[in-house]
Amino acid sequence: MMMKKRQHRLLAVPLLLSSILSTSIGSSAYADSSNDIYFEATGKLDIEVSGFSEEGQFVGQNYQHNTSLAVEPELYWDWNNANDSVVFTPFVRWDEQDDERTHVDIRELLWTHVTDNWEFRTGVGKVFWGVTEFNHLVDVINQTDIVDSFDGEEKLGQPMISASKVTDAGIIDAYLLPGFRERTFPGQNGRLRAGLEIDTRGATYESGNKDQHLDVALRWSHSIGVYDFGVYGFKGTDRTPTFNQVNINGNNYLRPHYQQITQYGLDAQATIDSWLLKLEAIAKSSRNDDYLASQAGFEYTFYGIADTLADLGVLLEYGWDERGRSSTAIAQNDIYLGSRIALNNTDDTAILVGGSYDMDYQSKSLLVEASQRLNDYWTVALDAAVFIAKDSQDNASSFDKDDRVQLTLERYF
Repeated sequence: MMMKKRQHRLLAVPLLLSSILSTSIGSSAYADSSNDIYFEATGKLDIEVSGFSEEGQFVGQNYQHNTSLAVEPELYWDWNNANDSVVFTPFVRWDEQDDERTHVDIRELLWTHVTDNWEFRTGVGKVFWGVTEFNHLVDVINQTDIVDSFDGEEKLGQPMISASKVTDAGIIDAYLLPGFRERTFPGQNGRLRAGLEIDTRGATYESGNKDQHLDVALRWSHSIGVYDFGVYGFKGTDRTPTFNQVNINGNNYLRPHYQQITQYGLDAQATIDSWLLKLEAIAKSSRNDDYLASQAGFEYTFYGIADTLADLGVLLEYGWDERGRSSTAIAQNDIYLGSRIALNNTDDTAILVGGSYDMDYQSKSLLVEASQRLNDYWTVALDAAVFIAKDSQDNASSFDKDDRVQLTLERYF
């Protein structure tokens, strides 16, 4: 191995201390009336156990179980009648098998100042855009934390300076993004990874300023009747890298390359009785490529099924990429079907079952997510994933032997 590995023991010690401290102090709040300062400390501790149906297909994946611990405190202050606030959310994970998944991040360290019609934010923050369930094409501000969650839902904190203006014609958000975060990837021992290990330390950039390029974004969002929509423009370093294969000391690796792009996006949702109609679309251009992509579908909810408090939602989406088989995205011609059940009970029991079918490569996947509160402090979650992808030309074929069940205990404090 050419890349220096993190040491489990060194990171496990502060993680363990943080876990003990976080679990023992519980949730706390403090208000100083003399100085008009309010403080609150919350957060969560995750204990994650995963089991795989078989050993992986690549070198280093000769195991079928994994344990991981994560702690994510959140510290919040506000003052000046809550017109000023700071939120600090560090994140630490230790992983038994994958050294690259053992990592530390600052999810948020953000100061916010609010006036009558303006909101200013400075620091490290998280911004989410999107309305679809299975793929978020328009979510462009934050970098994806692949090692923490393979489905792309977890994001790294992004350095930013932003301002929002509320008007009768909608909300205008402007962003200056002065620092770029490289995407995280599983290491050689990680599951749900590409066949070749990714040389993250050798990443290259189109910009001469590399990870210090100043990116910009501008978004307008509005609601008219049953319609909610947003449009934006982004110019800067692409959060999704391309890859070049390189040989280092006789071993082949994939080396990320980050292009400069201009991207325009639209997200829209219509709420019509029990229907949610959803659309995300982008137009993306770079030095080597120009293309359109979209994710569209609907969700229909049956309320109070079988004379109970439970609701049943049915979801259908279609993902399309103009590049077709030459696309580097997994969702280039895919149908997604899912069902969401919310029991609406005191334990917040919820289940999401979803499946995908790639009409170009005939690959399939099945995902199950279920969660329930055990008491005021503990929640249990069950996630299962099955992949059937035999075509080596399909990016999803790397996951063909990664069927897994994951049990997570979450302790909130």
